[in-house]
Amino acid sequence: MNRRSLWFKFLSVLVTVVAVGLSATFLLRDLMVKDFIVFLETEMEDRVGWLTASLVGSFENNLEWKTEEISDELAWAAMMGIESRLYDLEGKLVTDTDRAIEHLPFYMQKRVRLIVGDREAIGTFMPNSLSIGGTEIGRLDVRFHGPGKETQYIKSSNRFLLVSVVALGGVALILSFVFSRRLTKPIQELTVASSALASGDFTHRVGVTSWDEISQLARSFNTMAEQLAIQDALRKKLSSNVAHELRTPLGAVRGELEGMIDGLIPPHKDNLRSMYDEIGRMHTVLDGMEELAQAEASGLSLNTRSFEIAPFLQGIAERYKKMFQERNVSLFLDLAEGLSITADPEKMSQVVINLLSNALKSTPAGGSVTVSSKPAEDGRVRFSVADTGVGIAPEHLPFIFERFYRANSANSASRASEGGLGIGLTIVKELVEAHGGEVKVKTSLDQGSVFTVILSA
Repeated sequence: MNRRSLWFKFLSVLVTVVAVGLSATFLLRDLMVKDFIVFLETEMEDRVGWLTASLVGSFENNLEWKTEEISDELAWAAMMGIESRLYDLEGKLVTDTDRAIEHLPFYMQKRVRLIVGDREAIGTFMPNSLSIGGTEIGRLDVRFHGPGKETQYIKSSNRFLLVSVVALGGVALILSFVFSRRLTKPIQELTVASSALASGDFTHRVGVTSWDEISQLARSFNTMAEQLAIQDALRKKLSSNVAHELRTPLGAVRGELEGMIDGLIPPHKDNLRSMYDEIGRMHTVLDGMEELAQAEASGLSLNTRSFEIAPFLQGIAERYKKMFQERNVSLFLDLAEGLSITADPEKMSQVVINLLSNALKSTPAGGSVTVSSKPAEDGRVRFSVADTGVGIAPEHLPFIFERFYRANSANSASRASEGGLGIGLTIVKELVEAHGGEVKVKTSLDQGSVFTVILSA
């Protein structure tokens, strides 16, 4: 057993609690027994006081010790656990418990002796002076006898307590073992899963069986593991995408250069232009990576100011109008006047351009893209880019803002040649959130998508 394990520590705490509880039970039992014994002793002292008062009263009435009269008193005292010896003023024995019992009728003697004989004497005789008005009339020596019923009660209680403590203590120890295992098992599973995650196994998950705090931690861990698995898959996909995006232009440039070196391709302007275009494609890939890094750090370098959204969007649309015309895609504007936002114009231009680029790529010839702006319900400003393109499949929707994610479908096969690293929407999301805003999407497959950006006025 690993003494440093959480389970062992937890079990030790529970066992300690059980031990303290059992110890407290025994301590409480001792206190109760002591109080009970003190109560019995006090009761016996009160009985001695009653016996003394009765004897003094008898002597006061008769002016002498009447054996027949006081025998009943001593017999009753014997039944209450007091063995007595009565002496006169000269120290002669007047009577004692045995003689007092002999004065009783035979049938009473048998019952009294049966009761008295069931008890054991405790200690020695204790003298008690008898006097009337300060004048000594005799002495009463008494010795207590252990009460049989009370002693039997204490013994029975001790046995019951011992059995109960052993039984309950055993049950408590078993429950401590079981519950410590049960409570620490999810933590052990989390430890194993964390080690697996650290070693690169993103498929390991933790079982969740309840709704307590540890289960919530397990759910959070599983969510984190899923996100890491997605990011790992996207990272691998990025490597493949970047390799593909760079391999094609590099292969083309290398082929043309080899042809020129071998004299198969003349180094005239058109061939050089072709190599220039391929190098431009590689530059675009590297620019995309740089843009993503800048977008992720954009919150540190925003130059915000207040400006009207309508002329801002209209200016960007005018710059890209020709590109839409070349694709035979209509570009419409529906802009509310007088609305202003507080943002970094350069970063926000990047957001709008990425949304327009995505809309153009997903919209077939004859379709349309609409850029609109209007006030939001909470006092902020919203602008949208809506297209009538292929839309986004439901299984891809949760991941469209993830880095390097590209949704591939039959409907987008015609656009495969346009490539891309799948970081455009990631850049949009990073830049919008850096401004304290939010970006939303609504989409219907084969009907189009609407991307909405909400910013502070």
